[in-house]
Amino acid sequence: MKIEELKPAMKKVKAKRVGRGIGSGLGKTSGRGQKGQKARTGGGVRRGFEGGQTPLYRRLPKRGFTNIHANKYTEVTLTMLNKSKAEDVTAETLLEEGIIGKIQDGIVVLATGKLEKKLNVKATRFTAKAKETIEALGGKAEVI
Repeated sequence: MKIEELKPAMKKVKAKRVGRGIGSGLGKTSGRGQKGQKARTGGGVRRGFEGGQTPLYRRLPKRGFTNIHANKYTEVTLTMLNKSKAEDVTAETLLEEGIIGKIQDGIVVLATGKLEKKLNVKATRFTAKAKETIEALGGKAEVI
């Protein structure tokens, strides 16, 4: 490679030069049309504004609240545990094997599906039925 063969990494796009004569296509009104709120300096409306009509977010009924302190658990079913190759199953091993996407505040084991092998499972929470199923096959359900 020679110095004269170097090229810029990205194509440089020139900024639109508005208000620079009729021949440019963006002269006089600079692409803003004739008159009106959008043609003025600082013109335009805020997000959610509907021209003075009561906006949608105020027309809809509001119910309950969202608890911002609630724990968000990743749900793991017994069918998903069957896919694990490890005998000692933790959130980290499930993540490495690609069985779950992310851990969040911990994992909760649900009793959906059937468990077909003995496993030692460490999780944040278990449903009663899931814990019973794991221990029935001779495994351990440990809360961490």
